[in-house]
Amino acid sequence: MAKNLVIVESPSKSKTIEKYLGNDFKVVASVGHIRDLATTGRFGLGVDIDNDFKPNYITIKGKTKVINDLKKEAKASENVYLASDPDREGEAIAWHLKDTLKLTNYKRVLFNEITHDKVLEAINNPTTINDDLVRSQETRRILDRIIGFRLSKLLAAKIGAKSAGRVQSVAVKLIVDKEREIEAFIPEEYWTITAHFKEFDSELFKYKDDEIKLHNEEETNEVLAKISDKYVVESYDQSKKNKKSPFPFTTSTLQQVASNKLGFSARRTMSTAQKLYEGIDIGTETVGLITYMRTDSIRLSDDFVKPTMKYIEEEYGKNYVGYVKNPKKKENVQDAHEGIRPTSILRHPDKIKDHLSTDEYKLYKLIYYCTLASLMADSIVNQTTIIFDNNDYKFKTTGQVLIFDGYLKVYKDYETSEDKILPTIGENETCITDDVESKQHYTKPPARYTEASLIKKLEEEGIGRPSTYATIIDTIKTRNYVVLEEKKFKPTEMGFETTDNLQDFFSDIINTEYTSNMETELDEIAEGNAKEKDVLTDFWNLFEPRVEGAFADMEKKAPEQTGETCPECGSPLVIRKGKYGEFTACSNYPTCKYIKKEPVEVVEICDCPKCSGKIVEKKSKRGKVFYGCNNYPKCKEAYWDKPIGRSCPECNSMLTEKNGTVKCSSCDYKED
Repeated sequence: MAKNLVIVESPSKSKTIEKYLGNDFKVVASVGHIRDLATTGRFGLGVDIDNDFKPNYITIKGKTKVINDLKKEAKASENVYLASDPDREGEAIAWHLKDTLKLTNYKRVLFNEITHDKVLEAINNPTTINDDLVRSQETRRILDRIIGFRLSKLLAAKIGAKSAGRVQSVAVKLIVDKEREIEAFIPEEYWTITAHFKEFDSELFKYKDDEIKLHNEEETNEVLAKISDKYVVESYDQSKKNKKSPFPFTTSTLQQVASNKLGFSARRTMSTAQKLYEGIDIGTETVGLITYMRTDSIRLSDDFVKPTMKYIEEEYGKNYVGYVKNPKKKENVQDAHEGIRPTSILRHPDKIKDHLSTDEYKLYKLIYYCTLASLMADSIVNQTTIIFDNNDYKFKTTGQVLIFDGYLKVYKDYETSEDKILPTIGENETCITDDVESKQHYTKPPARYTEASLIKKLEEEGIGRPSTYATIIDTIKTRNYVVLEEKKFKPTEMGFETTDNLQDFFSDIINTEYTSNMETELDEIAEGNAKEKDVLTDFWNLFEPRVEGAFADMEKKAPEQTGETCPECGSPLVIRKGKYGEFTACSNYPTCKYIKKEPVEVVEICDCPKCSGKIVEKKSKRGKVFYGCNNYPKCKEAYWDKPIGRSCPECNSMLTEKNGTVKCSSCDYKED
């Protein structure tokens, strides 16, 4: 038996570390958590509500042998090093190991990177378990258990939803709220005027000193009639501007950039990063290639910065050496970690490419070059702005030329920087063009969330932890609250219904502000400034009466059978009520997703004023009646009010009728 036992979480990590420590050490893995809350007691919460929320922990199924083996190894060792991950979850795992194994000779060690020198340094500088971090993790677990169990049981009983959660339900609400913004959005027409010159274009943006917005073709034609073919240079400005080099990655920003630039899901990013952290055989050694990947910090250690600055100077020149980014104080920054960085700047991605999988190489290369770029000089562009005057109508042209690439020398694959060169023109000089283009546009609805933009929103609102975002996104997809369409989140009927029911009874709890404030309270516990019991008591006293009220008052959903059977699986068809009205669907949903398509009666209103088609009555996805051309999408003529087939005597647009009043669809004209 070895004199010293080291317990880590991951078996793959244990193999890497054991090679560094020698024969006096044995490294074994707990394979994550060994205990969790029981499902006994009041509401099956595994928590004694009336005894200061005392948790009842039990061995996780399948972990009995692991615990017995660990006890045997610990008993035979002089020292036990608890080396679970360096975050709150890891701290809790260390505490459970100490408590379960009845350890008295334990030491806590933190491996922020799995390299020979850093592992030895951590072993030689052990610490103790941080009880405040443990209590913070425990409070989070109890909160999530209470909310998850109570709301999931409520929703299952009332509407057949599969689950709810402290953070997942807020994430679904964000997606639902965005979808309703999109559905309520009414496009607004606007026009642009662009003057085309030989070497550049210039766009109308002001009249005299006021911003100008053209709402329709008539207004646009009025402007076109007033401008000439002569454009006088009112001002010609050139200035140098710095484009800042990027910050090192945090968990959240890594997930966002990997999604946008590599097409990785959050789950794919985190599982690949885990392998890079735990250790890769690169031929000469097995070594962790990146630092710990669950972090909110952008700090870089001096041990990394100094050799990297030297590397930049030697490889690219002294003028490419940049500066260290100082982290700004922000709320909810977890622990004193570093940013995600390579463990050595000398391990160039291309030198070890043959030892990495395709995903590992892509992600390591991204992390490597982002970290390198963060310590390089800013890029510099020469920006030119030309303002033209044409009878008091102002046109603007902008361009820029990269005059020093700086960090873009290594990061250009992940950021675009295109030169747009403008000619040198003197003030009061006249440029002439006879090519002026007017163009019709419509404002666009807000974009749906992608994985990257949802993660960004969650982080901005201080909701949850970046290390949990991958799990949250997986959960809301597998629970069928959202679907991905063209890599964008769209809520399902169940997502709408679940959110609406939760907002009816828990609007002061299931929202961004309350969830963010709860993260702050958990941070206060972690810092020793708040008590677990007080936070849980305040929450319970607010939450549980809402649950009891919802059990009493929330309407139970019971779909009505139609007497028909599903043509795809033979189950009964039922009438369901969704956010777009009633529809007929299979009762075996979500196993069978058949929806009966009802015949649609076409109601013609009048001739389309823009093409040879007909204006017909339509319904939006939300069930709202509107009127549009049957040649859509070739013709996008549409009205919210019913057109009457006559033209406005003032602007020639379509007249419409609403509540007995006839008015123009474009101008302010009304019939008496």
